Amino acid sequence: MKIDLDRLKDIVGEDNIRNNAADLYIYGSDASVHVATPWVVVQPKKISEVQDILRYANEELIPVIPRGAGSGMSGHTVPIDGGIILDMKRMNRILEIRPQDILCRVEAGVVDDDLNRALKPFGFFYPPAPASSRIATIGGEIANNASGIRSVKYGATRDSVLGMKVVMANGDLVNLGSNTRVEASGYQIERLIVGSEGTLAVIVEATLKIVPLPKYRCLGIASFNKLEEAGEAISDVISSGASPSMLELMDDVAITAVNKALNLGLPDVEAIVIFEADGMVKEAVDYEINRIKEICERHNGFGIKYSYDAKERARIYAGRKKLFAALSRYKEGLSCTSLADDMAVPNSRMADMAKKIHEVAKRNNVIMTAYGHCGSGVMHTKILMDPTKKEQWEDARRAVAEIYDYVREIGGTTSAEHGIAISKAPFWKKERKDSLEIMRAIKKALDPNNILNPHKLMDAPDDWVTATRLRYPVGGR
Repeated sequence: MKIDLDRLKDIVGEDNIRNNAADLYIYGSDASVHVATPWVVVQPKKISEVQDILRYANEELIPVIPRGAGSGMSGHTVPIDGGIILDMKRMNRILEIRPQDILCRVEAGVVDDDLNRALKPFGFFYPPAPASSRIATIGGEIANNASGIRSVKYGATRDSVLGMKVVMANGDLVNLGSNTRVEASGYQIERLIVGSEGTLAVIVEATLKIVPLPKYRCLGIASFNKLEEAGEAISDVISSGASPSMLELMDDVAITAVNKALNLGLPDVEAIVIFEADGMVKEAVDYEINRIKEICERHNGFGIKYSYDAKERARIYAGRKKLFAALSRYKEGLSCTSLADDMAVPNSRMADMAKKIHEVAKRNNVIMTAYGHCGSGVMHTKILMDPTKKEQWEDARRAVAEIYDYVREIGGTTSAEHGIAISKAPFWKKERKDSLEIMRAIKKALDPNNILNPHKLMDAPDDWVTATRLRYPVGGR
């Protein structure tokens, strides 16, 4: 199909159109293993432009793929059918900060860290905080129901969204939600849009709940000679009624990688647990830290240290903050791929999940790491492999299938915070087989011409390896 560039230029201006080969290549992939080529990239700067773009696309049956920073790990913004990449980053205004109402209003392209810098002088912060917060946009976080290190205390993005403005597939602008912390006014459609991965509407504006900055934060670290004991400690911390603001796990693969990449000198152990407590009263924070310390010691944790000092906290956390990038330094010739990535499991099965990851990796000739926001039940893993070898993709295919079979077996879920898109769709469809037709009916009702991010979630291909081209030269190609 031929795109009417003149019509798009009339809507957004020539400077906001990208269709040269280099730009199309860059916008054809995200942080996943997938790549496909869009027909054009369009960069709107206001809501009316988004409306006009969608009216045109809906008339001509052109796919539209909303995109924030492109930091998604499952192929969310990869344009399987080509079409228009709708780059929302230029809609990046912080519209309103209302401390008295404990909320703010922002455009979809606002970057998470930029929002928190703006909130800090008011004594507030926006808590979901994914690891990619320095680039991730609020619209993308909402589309994926992102969460991060402090989700154990403050929840995921869905818990912070009060309302939003969205543009529907036909170009209509719709206001959803409210400016209040509670609501019982019919269907809460805004909660449906959260996590919909751009398949139901384009998020253009959001009203977000904000939280007072705690006066005190204390961050600690504990070492464990056995990975299972670290997992058991995390499970016991949560079930004890303690209220950590962070509870993170790193296994020996992760420790080795960050030590190589950052020369941090982390201990040579099977696992470390990083924990934090925050609050307005120091005695309350001390109490939480001591409870967590005692539980770690009960599970043979040792070398425990903690600090209120901001610089020391940053030093302790540096390895976890930069872990994803550091994993490719684990061993020469291996790349870090986001495949089996961010499952969630019941807290009582955290230790079992960590152990299973290493068993599956060994059996399938790949290296896998167990880490994540384990206080929230989130177990991250990455597959380290040589992506140029075809047989390694077959090894990875088997490993991913085994991991997700086990996740379903123990009552977990396919994705905790990175979403489904392409990479995880085959396994998620098995998990949610009873509700796929309901989801398709909702999609049909809101986007009858199927122009919004088609072939994702319930309509994604059943084989993630062949769903698109891969971002790696495989078998010498």
